[in-house]
Amino acid sequence: MSHPFRFGITTSDAGSRAEWTDRARRVEDLGFSTLTVPDHLRASLAPMPALVSAAAATTRLRVGTNVLNNDLRHPVLVAREAATIDLLTDGRLELGLGAGYARVEYDQAGLDYSAGGVRVERLAEAVTIVSRLLEGGPVSFAGRHYRVTEHTVHPRPVQRPRPPLMIGGNGPRLLALAAAAADIVSLSGITFRRGGTEPDLSAWKVGEVDERVRQLRTAAGNRWPQLELGVLVQRVIVTDDRRAAAAELAQRWTQLTVDDLLQAPFVLLGTVDEMAEDLLGRRERWGLSYYVVFEPALELGAPVVARLAGR
Repeated sequence: MSHPFRFGITTSDAGSRAEWTDRARRVEDLGFSTLTVPDHLRASLAPMPALVSAAAATTRLRVGTNVLNNDLRHPVLVAREAATIDLLTDGRLELGLGAGYARVEYDQAGLDYSAGGVRVERLAEAVTIVSRLLEGGPVSFAGRHYRVTEHTVHPRPVQRPRPPLMIGGNGPRLLALAAAAADIVSLSGITFRRGGTEPDLSAWKVGEVDERVRQLRTAAGNRWPQLELGVLVQRVIVTDDRRAAAAELAQRWTQLTVDDLLQAPFVLLGTVDEMAEDLLGRRERWGLSYYVVFEPALELGAPVVARLAGR
């Protein structure tokens, strides 16, 4: 299993249309494959219209959600909007879905905050509905959480059989769903406890990454060679002393040692040569080929993108 390297940026806010479109063009000019937008009820752009605007300002850049909180939208509406966006972007959409984690957002919107297993179960039903609708034909579905009767989306998406579906997260149940139903699996390495207020980074350790990839491979079965495995990178630090940088991060992320951080796929530390070597090794070990970094790392990550994108 070895996919070519791809790189993406996740970004969420802008003060004007000009600022947003200039950023999208810069992302494209630097060789990144995708611009993605998260989905939170905070000071950030709403993802769906932001994607259309970014695509309109560029020519090749793919756009995606990273990731939609399933509980904020009915899957029929997600499918309809995704199909329209794929049409309006000439087939450049990557649709990312997740189960949601931040309780404060549920409280603000007046939504029930279910246990994690229930949220994943609800996401699984939504993924089935969205996938079938985007693939065409009338869809009927009767589940515990959703019921759809003889619905067809219009327009059909440009990409066939449908736009690529990404599922992101860290828990075993969510990753099993991703392995069975998604085209792209994005590992976050983070479990949010206490309603999303307490991040657990223990899954950043090498043995834990090994286990999650093993779980994915088992759950994917015959689909394994087609899956694209990605990572949401939390920090990019260009430095000649990567151990010192890791030591500084370890003071904040106390669950992890310096060696944990030097080996974790969720951070990129060192010179361009060292980062490129790390990425090649991580693809060899885990099959990780799609790396998304946060917008402040856009310029920092560009030399690595120039070195590895498409290889």
